[in-house]
Amino acid sequence: MKNIYFLSDAHLGSRAIAHGRTQERRLVNFLDSIKHNAAAVYLLGDMFDFWYEFKLVVPKGYTRFLGKISELTEVHFFIGNHDIWCGDYLEKECGVTIHRQPLTCEIYGKEFFLAHGDGLGDGDRKFKLLRSMFHSTTLQRLFSTLHPRWSVELGLEWAKHSRMKREGGKEPEYMGENKEPLVLFTKEYLRSHPDINYFIYGHRHIMFDLMLSRTSRMLILGDWIQDFSYAVFDGENMFLEQFIEGESQYS
Repeated sequence: MKNIYFLSDAHLGSRAIAHGRTQERRLVNFLDSIKHNAAAVYLLGDMFDFWYEFKLVVPKGYTRFLGKISELTEVHFFIGNHDIWCGDYLEKECGVTIHRQPLTCEIYGKEFFLAHGDGLGDGDRKFKLLRSMFHSTTLQRLFSTLHPRWSVELGLEWAKHSRMKREGGKEPEYMGENKEPLVLFTKEYLRSHPDINYFIYGHRHIMFDLMLSRTSRMLILGDWIQDFSYAVFDGENMFLEQFIEGESQYS
């Protein structure tokens, strides 16, 4: 039985990440190390810091990453809040399956709830307004009228500013079980969906593993900026790991 892998939040192309080329190389090396033992790979959002597709144009770069995911047997790509604007390029050119909403699915006899995590349980009105604007098809059409040299530049700078305004350029620390929005959302969702065994999210850039009940568990995947972390499911056990080149236990 081959493994199932989950990872998120590489933010490739981010102008706030000084080691961007090394970071992409490390991600590609990881994907290369698992490609023969992976039944499927789930990329749970924000793999790009900004991705916007025009009808005939996609952002430059990322060729090593795109080439590597094209080699994998089965790849599921969840849009995040930084790469909302995927069209059909990744599906047609790389053979991935795009997910624009949270997904409930069965894997090796277990029930999974998979999502990037943005907007789930977060009551911040400013974020909700911004998220609704980003998802607006009308605003997307207006944005598409800009020349890519300006629109992509604007998107990359916006993403950089968003990260740098945080203390140390990092996401907030874990806020505790009674305050963390994803934990609160998951506990509430579990009440009406008690058969789900694994809830797996990205978005928060923290490595987090919580048993919710005897049969249900929640994981937040960390990131590929500082943690270089991923989850792997072998059909019986779930592990939350960090990739050290040449030392990956589950490759």
